[in-house]
Amino acid sequence: MTELKDDLAALRIEREPESASSGRWVRWGILLVVLAAGGVLLWQWFTRERPVEVEVATVTERAVGAQAAVLNASGYVTARRRATVSSKITGKVVEVNVDEGVSVREGQILARLDDVAAQASIALSEAQVEAAKRSVDENDVRLGEAKLHLGRMTALLKDGIVTQAEVDTAKAQVDSIASRILALRQQVNVAERQLDFERTQLDNTIIRAPFSGMVISKDAQPGEMVSPVSAGGGFTRTGICTIVDMRSLEIEVDVNESYINRVKPKQDATAILDAYPAWQIPAVVITPVPTADRQKATVLVRIAFKQLDPRILPDMGVKVTFLREEKPAGAGALPGGALSDLPAARPVALVPKTAIKDDGGQTIAFVVIGDAVERRAVKTGGADGDRVEILAGLKAGERVVLSPPLTLAAGTKVVVK
Repeated sequence: MTELKDDLAALRIEREPESASSGRWVRWGILLVVLAAGGVLLWQWFTRERPVEVEVATVTERAVGAQAAVLNASGYVTARRRATVSSKITGKVVEVNVDEGVSVREGQILARLDDVAAQASIALSEAQVEAAKRSVDENDVRLGEAKLHLGRMTALLKDGIVTQAEVDTAKAQVDSIASRILALRQQVNVAERQLDFERTQLDNTIIRAPFSGMVISKDAQPGEMVSPVSAGGGFTRTGICTIVDMRSLEIEVDVNESYINRVKPKQDATAILDAYPAWQIPAVVITPVPTADRQKATVLVRIAFKQLDPRILPDMGVKVTFLREEKPAGAGALPGGALSDLPAARPVALVPKTAIKDDGGQTIAFVVIGDAVERRAVKTGGADGDRVEILAGLKAGERVVLSPPLTLAAGTKVVVK
């Protein structure tokens, strides 16, 4: 009986306390609540409105009286007066008196060539001139003697002492010596011309500046050979230095032939050197060159600086803005001294053309305010280069979206690139 009780006790299931079971259910409930809250937050994160990444520009303002741009072009500063100075003869350089960046005057000696041979040629020519003159002097004496002999023979002919043949012989001697003197004097003239030539050759060994300007390159050194013609790949130089007349600097730009009708002689322009992007240089159109480049479809335009500056150097890159001729705005006098009712001149707002969008026949722009955009109706005016005039709807300092995407709408959250 005791063993049966023990077996029944072994088969009995021990139950947990009531408090432990309830605590487990509480933990499972808390876990389910946390998972549900995390799921809601994750759903909100995935379905939230993402900001659109946009590129913006600031609305600028053109000052009162400033001219609008009609065209932009790029080009280079060029010198109308530029020369690589060489010699007239082939010779060895013995002296170079210039360096890069040195100013020179017209006629200043730039270099000298070896003149030993030229000096020897001059000495020879001078001796030849002197010898020819001595021959003339000798024959002048002989001519005088022959004339005296002819006079005696003529007197003796009257007395019948000599014959006419002897007189004729004496006269022929006079004429012969006179002709010889004329030939010798011509030889003197030839010798003097040869002397002048040799002196010119000597002067050609001195290389002078053809005009006043600045040396931009030094191309030869003492000891090198220089020649006015190409040496065919040898070691002979073809120039001493290159000189630029800094007073002849101007701008050359290529304008697309489709827009050349916007450019006229004496039209105002503004030049900005690539080296000085904040410096606006007043300029004026000289003339469009009356021919087109058929391969590039461009027309070359020459532009003059209104005032030169030492900072302007040849071959500098430059951007040119051609300006539109503006009629004076503001109140004007009417006949009789009365004032017109025209509105006073005021600054004009400018934005890039890509910021303006046509929406169903209405011109709009998107203005960035805080972290969202506002759809703004605007009224545009004329073009100013790659910008457009804004007559109403925008003011200077506001930021507008460039090339707004199709999905952009009022109130859309944006982030600036």
